[in-house]
Amino acid sequence: MNNIRNFSIIAHIDHGKSTLCDRLIQATHIVSDRDFHDQLLDTMDIERERGITIKSQSVCLPYRAADGRDYHLNLIDTPGHVDFSYEVSRALASCEGALLLVDASQGVEAQTLANLYLAMEHDLEIIPVINKIDLPSADIDRVKKQINEDLGLDPDEALLVSAKEGTGVTEVLETIVRQLPPPKGDPEAPLKALIFDSHYDSYRGTVVHFRVFQGRIAPGDVIRFMSNNAAYRVEEVGIFQIEMVPQKFLSAGQVGYVIAGIKTVSDTRCGDTITLRNRPCDKPMPGFKEAKPVVFSSIYPVASDGYEDLAVAIEKLKLNDASLVYEKDTSVALGFGFRCGFLGLLHLEVVQERLEREYDLSLILTAPSVRYKLSMNDGTELVIDNPAHYPDPTSISVTREPFIRATIMIPDRYMGAVMKLCLDRRGTSVNYQYLTSNRLEMIFELPLAEVIYDFYDKLKSITQGYGSFDYELLDHRQTDLVKLDILINGDRVDALSQLIHRDRAVERARLACEKLQQEIPRQMFKIAIQGAIGGNIISRKTLSPLRKDVTAKCYGGDITRKRKLLEKQKRGKKRMKMVGQVMIPQSAFLSVLRTDTD
Repeated sequence: MNNIRNFSIIAHIDHGKSTLCDRLIQATHIVSDRDFHDQLLDTMDIERERGITIKSQSVCLPYRAADGRDYHLNLIDTPGHVDFSYEVSRALASCEGALLLVDASQGVEAQTLANLYLAMEHDLEIIPVINKIDLPSADIDRVKKQINEDLGLDPDEALLVSAKEGTGVTEVLETIVRQLPPPKGDPEAPLKALIFDSHYDSYRGTVVHFRVFQGRIAPGDVIRFMSNNAAYRVEEVGIFQIEMVPQKFLSAGQVGYVIAGIKTVSDTRCGDTITLRNRPCDKPMPGFKEAKPVVFSSIYPVASDGYEDLAVAIEKLKLNDASLVYEKDTSVALGFGFRCGFLGLLHLEVVQERLEREYDLSLILTAPSVRYKLSMNDGTELVIDNPAHYPDPTSISVTREPFIRATIMIPDRYMGAVMKLCLDRRGTSVNYQYLTSNRLEMIFELPLAEVIYDFYDKLKSITQGYGSFDYELLDHRQTDLVKLDILINGDRVDALSQLIHRDRAVERARLACEKLQQEIPRQMFKIAIQGAIGGNIISRKTLSPLRKDVTAKCYGGDITRKRKLLEKQKRGKKRMKMVGQVMIPQSAFLSVLRTDTD
């Protein structure tokens, strides 16, 4: 155990975590140069395309240190985006130390601080690393000052690294071996292991990723999950070295996987404790805090017969993404589906893309909403996240919506633009302070509903990519909430309904009507697209009909002949409109989601 080190790499988005992982993997030669490619641990297509890490990945690096001893370094690469901070907290639970990466040109940013606090909660040993020292804009002295003032870490211990060029990678490995503590735990005690992730293999069932805290596990053992008492016989245990490498056994301090023919996906839960059936440990590990979803949306299959496939796919995806929360839902317009909770809008997009790609589904999503608290006239409390469950407005006495405390770090030249953006979103400025001579930390209290649409994209564009954003949930505060319905030809389309602040309702209704007018194909009759609050119509667009030229065969003659044909057509269209059903394409539902508020 003295020769094992478990550590993860944490940082803000784009500070070079995955690139440093690539260099560490190359330095320990577990992948041949022929098989090597950039972003080696980002295995999903969507991660490569977007250049972001979504899933924490672990890899075991064999390393011979300068003192001649052989070490096993279990590295866990983590995401940087605020939507996936739950992945980071799970990864840190199986480590004793962390490398905290700081970009030499950008300096300390919002997610750097958030991840540092996560690591401190787990009592980890932290090694500061300044990356990207090869950039022309690198300012190492300024970053060291920030590490001292903002993070409270010793700047003299910070390692200088260029992950892109491979500078300083050996020093990183030596420092890990020297400074990080080895894992503790008794290999002879009863088995106690923590599940921190898992994935589904269509040939072998559920593959569980876990960290052994005490005891040992070997093929042939009968293990028990402590949350539901399900028992399985172990077929294979092993470690991750890009590929899964089987081992004779895993003992205390090691990170690896177990395959035990687990067919029922629901048996495996992140944060659960594995022990032996005939020699159990005394009590389970504390596990992880449940992820609290902040954005809710319903997912429906495009074809109504795709519901079973969607149900199976969501269950398998939940195994790999523990922060996804879902329950069954139904809609008049779209049939059966699932109401899902996400940690943010990027998380929602990623789940949608993974379902479509990995499970070959075609999906429709409803407009995202947050969770509101309603106090009714009769004294009862209601919590709703779905516009379909919104009660009669006359029976509500007080409505409350969630507020967040947003920490925004920017160069001070963007202060005015960021202030305007936040105030436009009903935010209030709490505090701002200079971190350095030209870097500013601004703190706002904002309604979460205003942030979930495109706030992050807007912030990035007005600060030319320099703004960083992190948030935490505060509480629920009183608001003036209305339910905005979209009517097409007089019929309410429940999948397009939204809960929204009254001041924003007209603007959002106009946008939705304009988008639908562009997306819905024209029919032989006139279609009215309306936005309504209760019985009040607050916006309208009319889709003009296709006109068939019924007078084409009339050459000359009296005008009354043409008029008669046109009147006949008019009567026919009127009748058609009374029975005409409008088909709404999938793109129309998506266009309403992607409202560009400018």
